[in-house]
Amino acid sequence: MPARQRPATARAAADGMKLHRRTLRLAGREHTVIGLRPGTTARFGTNLFHETWHVLSDRHGAQVLARLLWGLSYQARPGTLLLIDRPFLVPTPFDADPADPIVVLPDRRTPFGRRAARDLKARLPLRSAPDGTVRWRTYGLDAALTDVRGWTDAHVPYWRPERGRVRRTDGLIVLQPDSTTELRLWALWAATLDATGRFPSDHTYLGPWRGGHSGEIQIFRDFRRDVGIARRARADVLARPDAPKYPDLLRPRIWRQGHAIRCGRSMKIENCRNLDPTTAERLNRIGIRTLDDLARTGPVEAFLGLRDAAMPGLTRTMLWALEGALTDTDRRAIPAARKEELLSELERSARGRRRR
Repeated sequence: MPARQRPATARAAADGMKLHRRTLRLAGREHTVIGLRPGTTARFGTNLFHETWHVLSDRHGAQVLARLLWGLSYQARPGTLLLIDRPFLVPTPFDADPADPIVVLPDRRTPFGRRAARDLKARLPLRSAPDGTVRWRTYGLDAALTDVRGWTDAHVPYWRPERGRVRRTDGLIVLQPDSTTELRLWALWAATLDATGRFPSDHTYLGPWRGGHSGEIQIFRDFRRDVGIARRARADVLARPDAPKYPDLLRPRIWRQGHAIRCGRSMKIENCRNLDPTTAERLNRIGIRTLDDLARTGPVEAFLGLRDAAMPGLTRTMLWALEGALTDTDRRAIPAARKEELLSELERSARGRRRR
């Protein structure tokens, strides 16, 4: 039976965490693979947004990740890498897309090409017993956190810019700093992320700016709740007979359904964005009284319902307003591509009604 951490240890993000160690042969070379132990409570997601690979979590997850990065920077054994895989991966909190396993390398000198990535991915999830347990030491991290700027000025030369990168290789998200110093810098940035204040999320970029950053660590105040809502929203959308097959069409529907779930059935339609009291009254007359009702009906069918009810002055602007109510977006900010989708759907639905 696999060893599980005690509850207090599982929640801890401190010096001396217990981790599992395995020796795997990847691309013809032995690698030491360090991973989290069963019972660890931290959870992570991954996604690609604006051409940047994201590692997603909450504040606790960021603190655990910081310890992992800092400790890895002191590992002297060649071929050592960190692996975060199931069960520590969860879907994204946006649309419940599945997460990719995360690999962290100590620096650019650690070889990890496509062959090694394929060999590792083929073995996942790792089910064999670990070769041993290690105490993950993070000497100096707590002291550095008391004066991040001072540590940076003392250890990171101003003339040596960041050179690390984050990439996706054969289904793995690979974090590879240029040096162990840069890895410690990433650890400091992760450890200082905080979403408990005014803003519900926080982030830090990884790697240099080259028309965009290759990587980012982002945390959310209600990460686990948001993941749960995204899972439910995805299941709701996929259960519908008209669920899109293509991800680019599926995700917006999941976002809208997720927004409706967050607002809850108790959010009356008159309290939704873009809808004035007169419009809300008209929607009530056709059976749309809450945001959940609007999510089930959809903006196009709701628009057609208002048209059938002979609502005066009805224009396409109302269609944008209904879409904005679902996504909590100003009707003037609806993207042009989404407007075209709505108009196409409106034409198909209207044509279908005429044939009845």
